[in-house]
Amino acid sequence: MEGPAGPHPCRLQGGDVPEQREPLERRTTDDSVDYRSDTCDSCHCDTTQGEVKVKSKRFGRGAVESGLTHECGVFGAIGTGEWPTQIDVAQVICLGLVALQHRGQESAGIVTSEGKSARTFNTHKGMGLINNIFNDEAMKKLKGNLGIGHTRYSTSAASEEVNCQPFVVHTAHGALAVAHNGELVNCSSLRKMVLGRGVGLSTHSDSELITQALCLNPPEGETNGPDWPARINHLMRLAPLSYSLVIMLKDKIYAVRDPYGNRPLCLGKILPLGSSFLMNGCAKNGMEERAEGWVVSSESCGFLSIGARYVREVLPGEIVEMSRHGIRTVDVVERPPAKQQAFCIFEYVYFARADSIFEGQMVYSARLQCGRMLARESPVDADIVSSVPESGTAAAHGYARQSGIPFMEVLCKNRYVGRTFIQPSTRLRQLGVAKKFGALSENVRGKRIVLIDDSIVRGNTIGPIIKLLRDAGAAEVHIRIASPPLKYPCYMGINIPTREELIANKMDSYKLAEHVGADSLEYLSVEGLVSAIHYNMKATPSDGVGGHCTACLTGDYPGGLPEDVDW
Repeated sequence: MEGPAGPHPCRLQGGDVPEQREPLERRTTDDSVDYRSDTCDSCHCDTTQGEVKVKSKRFGRGAVESGLTHECGVFGAIGTGEWPTQIDVAQVICLGLVALQHRGQESAGIVTSEGKSARTFNTHKGMGLINNIFNDEAMKKLKGNLGIGHTRYSTSAASEEVNCQPFVVHTAHGALAVAHNGELVNCSSLRKMVLGRGVGLSTHSDSELITQALCLNPPEGETNGPDWPARINHLMRLAPLSYSLVIMLKDKIYAVRDPYGNRPLCLGKILPLGSSFLMNGCAKNGMEERAEGWVVSSESCGFLSIGARYVREVLPGEIVEMSRHGIRTVDVVERPPAKQQAFCIFEYVYFARADSIFEGQMVYSARLQCGRMLARESPVDADIVSSVPESGTAAAHGYARQSGIPFMEVLCKNRYVGRTFIQPSTRLRQLGVAKKFGALSENVRGKRIVLIDDSIVRGNTIGPIIKLLRDAGAAEVHIRIASPPLKYPCYMGINIPTREELIANKMDSYKLAEHVGADSLEYLSVEGLVSAIHYNMKATPSDGVGGHCTACLTGDYPGGLPEDVDW
């Protein structure tokens, strides 16, 4: 595969860049902030963005200071056939959430239903890691034939137990539970509508807002009880971005993905213990086997550990009903005309576990291809290629294979220290880098090293790593980033709060290399990233299928920048 040429950064003669001006900031009584980007005077290219007035959604209520965080992961499971099911639903959900722990480490919750009473759900939620929340006593209480779970990192509300999901509300038609991954783009207008209908909200969470909005009658009205698919359809038309939802009623689960497919969601089949697929690997591939149950998850990475087989993704705009009789599509909400799918490309770059499957390809394969493309775009003479473990490792192997330079580990990771990006405090994050890695000095001493990382957000973690390698005797350290520069905020469930906090808006790659102490530093281009992701995809980005959201890299937001963006 021949990749496109790398990016050509604007710079002055001699490689210098113009001095970056601080963003204009005007605070008013509603805490709004105006940001304007700079124009590159040296080459007269037009980099000026239109003025964007944003209200601070997180101001005063749980604003997080971390550089790059995902909102959460969702999981659901249901037994098929006669109930009570032979499947330990709560255990399946708990193991599924453990597999999604990388998507959120602040809180978690599980809600189950025995399928008999519309009034009562079994619920357990708490702060912290899943293994600490769900002990034996808690699991015994979570009896049921179906259930949903959630693991959370906050972006739109405070890190408090009141915001733990799944949210449960009691309606005139019985209990309703909702778990949500994403962030509503038009949160303010939807919130005003719900409050205007006389519904009270006890938190600032988008997920509670979704739950309460589902309790409202659809505009066409209802006969013979609630029409839940119609209510979900109505919500999806009110809020086109960004979410994957699992919604549980007494005896059903609805799996819902927004019309743009921005957040991931997939389906799996729980196979019998004697299944040829489980016993012999790929025999019959499990497709013809009878299902003992069905699961839905943000990622497929935990399916094998619970005896399930990946079946397919929930399609953009699709509403899938899961019941004791199996699964079926009950509705599909279309995107606006001429709009393409906009799956978050950073799921491939950073967030997803390497063994998850998106769009017919394993995340590991996509990252490997990113490394190959990076080697084509930004070669360098070196003795070894290595990575910042672990999400940079696949790209490093790709770089090594393409360049012919051998791969060798140079960093030893302390696996008992959490991912630095997910710690809410700047101080904790910076301390975390210092204690997170050690250098393998025998591999490092006297070597010219190409060090691959997946991304740079603030630029305050790569510097200490470079110093660690130099202290261990590295002759040269060349940094290669397997994604383009992050330049724009995300309002769809990823915490990239402001442009001024992103290091790529302050320094080009040359200045940044000097700043962090590297001999050189280069990014993968946007074109290179998109080409690498498409390389192994089963579908091509035609007819609106297979498109990706690159808003944090390009400023091109899939639904446009709405008027009521409120952060």
